[in-house]
Amino acid sequence: MKTKLTALAAAAGIAAATVLGAAPALAGTAYDVPGPGEQLTPETIDAYLGDVMDATGQPGMAVAVTRGDDIVHTAGYGHDSTGAPVTAETPMRIASVTKSFTAMAVMTLVQDGAIDLDGTVAGQLPGFAMDDPRAGEITVRHLLNQTSGFSDTTIDVEGLRDASSLSGYMSLLEAGSLAADPGTDYRYCNVNFEVAARLVEVASGRPFAAYMREAVFDPLGMDHSTLDEAEITPANGLNSVYGVWVSRPELTGFLNFNGAGGIITDAADMGRWLLAHTGDRAPVDRDLLDIMYAPSEVDDYAMGWSPEPLPGGGELMMHSGNLFTYSAIQGFSPETGYGFAVLTNGAALADATYPVLLGLAALSEGRQPEAPGSGRAMTDAALAAGAVVAVGLGATGVARSGRWALKRAGRPAWRTALRMVPVLLPVALFALYPTAIEVLSNGREVTWEQMTYFPLPLTLTLGAAAAAGLATAGSRLVRMARVGSRT
Repeated sequence: MKTKLTALAAAAGIAAATVLGAAPALAGTAYDVPGPGEQLTPETIDAYLGDVMDATGQPGMAVAVTRGDDIVHTAGYGHDSTGAPVTAETPMRIASVTKSFTAMAVMTLVQDGAIDLDGTVAGQLPGFAMDDPRAGEITVRHLLNQTSGFSDTTIDVEGLRDASSLSGYMSLLEAGSLAADPGTDYRYCNVNFEVAARLVEVASGRPFAAYMREAVFDPLGMDHSTLDEAEITPANGLNSVYGVWVSRPELTGFLNFNGAGGIITDAADMGRWLLAHTGDRAPVDRDLLDIMYAPSEVDDYAMGWSPEPLPGGGELMMHSGNLFTYSAIQGFSPETGYGFAVLTNGAALADATYPVLLGLAALSEGRQPEAPGSGRAMTDAALAAGAVVAVGLGATGVARSGRWALKRAGRPAWRTALRMVPVLLPVALFALYPTAIEVLSNGREVTWEQMTYFPLPLTLTLGAAAAAGLATAGSRLVRMARVGSRT
């Protein structure tokens, strides 16, 4: 037995070393940070991102850095799933970063008097109704602050994806209910911003994508941004599977609508978008921008933005976005006037965009960023090793099942059943896997299909453990039946 376990450990170590070798962690580098009164340079940004790409093994990444009314740098690094180089003009999905754009579109209509921010949604959106009388109290501000009471736990969000339009989405929403009284609790739920998108359509008399183009994209010069895949179709993103990047088409159910996560853009256009927040180019007045950045009475979340304290003091207003093959994050510092956007075409269990944004913020403040890490490689290595161990233990359990059955011949059935519990625990865990993730995600809806994307290494490892448990239990039962027939 000791020899077998030693062999398993060696195999697990080889698996871990193979994955870790794919993305080595680099020691910290002393970057040429700006001094007092100086500005971060493109050369420093490129040096830092070059180290990041080496350390994290990301397939492709694009960034934008702004300060005040100036775009400091936009650039791309790595490649897309077709092998083409990523540039500042490579189209990327930005997922929930879309929410700040939707909030901006709403605020342009608030400024024009077409939407009442503190008026009820029901009073401004014909056809909005739910199987909950409290829905009549939801205001537009509640939607943008995510304090409406909408929740994945009380709304069939998967069923809503069957709608073919935002108006159809409203019809399917009628069967849902609220998880809390409007304005009393923060719950992150995409429904808020889909309803806001439909409100924009009704208030403007234009399709949401067309109004976003007219009121937000065009005024900011964002000529390569869209909500329509017929205009711009990004290459497939990638998932990290035990250290190997695999091209995957995005889950189509998350591309049907626009307000919560549908924007396709590039780093160059994200730089122009950031100027609306770091400079003086916003399509709404300053007082409305201040409202967008202000937290609600019940949570720090504002209107597509959240404050994030920085290690060196101060804070960034931020929002991240994660689909199943693309990730993005944006942030700006009200204190320094710098803005940052990080877009990547790879999604893994360990996100790379957040630490990169913090690293850029550190550089902009004259601080050395933390050394680029290899969290993805370490996570994948641990899971690969776990899968090897699970398969090995399953094979050992099957091989030793005859001896196990002989030792328990004639013993009470309940004692034998208890000895089967440990090997079946992985089976129970795997069966409850999506539900457990939902609980850890504060009730956000999770499906088995979603678990086959960026969480795939974890899914495969848990599946291997469950299969090993089933094989061991099944073999033991067969062996016990044979022993019983002979006696």
